Amino acid sequence: MNVFFEEEGSFKVASVMTENPSSLQVESISGKRSKIKSSNVLMHFEGTLSGFMEQATTEAETLDVSFLWECCGEPEFGFEELAQEYHGAKPTSIQAAAIAIRLHSAPMYFYRKGKGRYKAAPEETLQAALAGLEKKRLQAEKVAQYVEQLKRNQLPAEFDAKVIDALLYQPDKNSLEWKALEQAAIETHQHMVRILAACGAIASVHDYHLGAFLREYFADGADFPQLELPVLAQDLPRAEAEAFSIDDSTTTEIDDAFTLVALADGITRVGIHIAAPALGILPGSELDQVVLQRLSTVYMPGNKITMLPEEVVTPFSLNEGEWRPALSLYLDVAPDYSIIAHESRVEQVKVAANLRHDTLEPYFNENTLEQDSGHPYWQKLLFLFRLAESLEKARGKFDPTRPIQTDYNFYVKDGHVSIVGRRRGAPIDKLVSELMIEANSHWGGLLAEHQVPGIYRAQGNGKVYMTVKAEPHQGLGVSQYSWSTSPLRRAVDLVNQRQIISVVRQESPIYPQGSDELAVTMRNFDLTYNAYNEFQTRMERYWCLQYLLQEGISEIGAVVWRESLVRIDGMPLITKVHGMPELAPGSRVLIEIQKVDTLLVELESRFKSLEQGEETEESVAA
Repeated sequence: MNVFFEEEGSFKVASVMTENPSSLQVESISGKRSKIKSSNVLMHFEGTLSGFMEQATTEAETLDVSFLWECCGEPEFGFEELAQEYHGAKPTSIQAAAIAIRLHSAPMYFYRKGKGRYKAAPEETLQAALAGLEKKRLQAEKVAQYVEQLKRNQLPAEFDAKVIDALLYQPDKNSLEWKALEQAAIETHQHMVRILAACGAIASVHDYHLGAFLREYFADGADFPQLELPVLAQDLPRAEAEAFSIDDSTTTEIDDAFTLVALADGITRVGIHIAAPALGILPGSELDQVVLQRLSTVYMPGNKITMLPEEVVTPFSLNEGEWRPALSLYLDVAPDYSIIAHESRVEQVKVAANLRHDTLEPYFNENTLEQDSGHPYWQKLLFLFRLAESLEKARGKFDPTRPIQTDYNFYVKDGHVSIVGRRRGAPIDKLVSELMIEANSHWGGLLAEHQVPGIYRAQGNGKVYMTVKAEPHQGLGVSQYSWSTSPLRRAVDLVNQRQIISVVRQESPIYPQGSDELAVTMRNFDLTYNAYNEFQTRMERYWCLQYLLQEGISEIGAVVWRESLVRIDGMPLITKVHGMPELAPGSRVLIEIQKVDTLLVELESRFKSLEQGEETEESVAA
């Protein structure tokens, strides 16, 4: 005697060895013996086991499921009953098993109601299920079509801008487009972003990085809404001297400028003039809301997203040949460069020249300090530099033995990047930075003296933080430091400028003591500014990697920073080097570039050799 039974969701046959009311000992055609439950047995039959399941399965494949469903009617039935009705006579064991196999394979048509028993699905339910099945089939065909197009670097027509944006930054992993893109990536062994780039969905990997940032911080786009322009005050007093500014060639928001006037007894009056958008951007206005939403200009190589629209920046920017409103700090400087008086004014200043680093530096650098280079502003620049040195000494930060380090400027045009190094602490840089530190420190103290709150940058115990109280900045060596000198580019500077102007004009401050608005602005700015800086650093790293690809660099010099990390020559890029022996910081090495991945912003490199030679500025700084 043999049995046809179900085990673990499939049908099997075996010979009966012994049979009890609840179980059977059986032997399969392979000779394996096992114990099965009586409740799992669907049918007893005589005959040979050899070929039984093969024949039953073959016959089951010939049975039309739709026809079987039509034969069933509504009542519940057993598979043997249906087999007898289908064949018009008592079915053979193979015929009955074939019916059972076919019913079992079509759960959409037949619902299981117990051992060997089924019920035909209602017509309405069946039609809905079949429609769903057909939909899945068509979707599978569509996915396969998408996959082939993507593999051929062809963008499917259905992949519009909205779909591409979702695929890149917020994918619906149940969508056909995502499934196709994922499958194409698997089959081509490529990252999905690179597949979309190859299809022209995005211009470059750079645009992917930029898009990710914009999606998070500029979800509605980086364009400005239609805004009412501020009205400029026309009744401000005019400064007695013409000013000049010093900026990088790419700077369009000129926040600061300087004047020098000779007074009696060898006193020189130095003016530090800061653009004054606080005179036109009113608290609570639409323009103010834009400032508090953006909080800062976003910088990246080859591009920037300004805090203020150009039509607002231009009337306040200290542009050459124009009178502009300014918050001015005047320093009366003695012949020994000590400051004997401070005075703050709200006024108009005329800018005579916008000096630029690239054209100024050949005339004013470490080598031209002792001899007039012939530049029309050389004498004024030299005086300001000597004043800057005096200010640095007063802060306790002057160190002529400090290693000279290099900062880098990125210039990007049509996807081609140039990385230009500039010596940090060069006379031009020191001149500007020291005068800005003096202004920020003095104005912070002015607010504190008049008990007017402001937003400060402080440092204590090695920790840099922002606060609404005047606290020391140990790193700079000042008693307080309020960001106030970049109001066209940073929201906190604009807020502080409002407070300073209220003190200068002896008016009630915009933000009184305990102002929640001031504290909220500070917190929002701190978080956003840090995020903007992280993005800038990431994009600088991207362009460093792009430079390596652009120039086809396979080997490059580097300076050991610490352990297995090096700083690559000619760019602000620190990377891990595989296989590098333990070397002292500052050692020069030659590394082999193995893999550059601008998508993941990663670089793989391997140590090649230790370079001999004189220490460079970078190696000393390391």
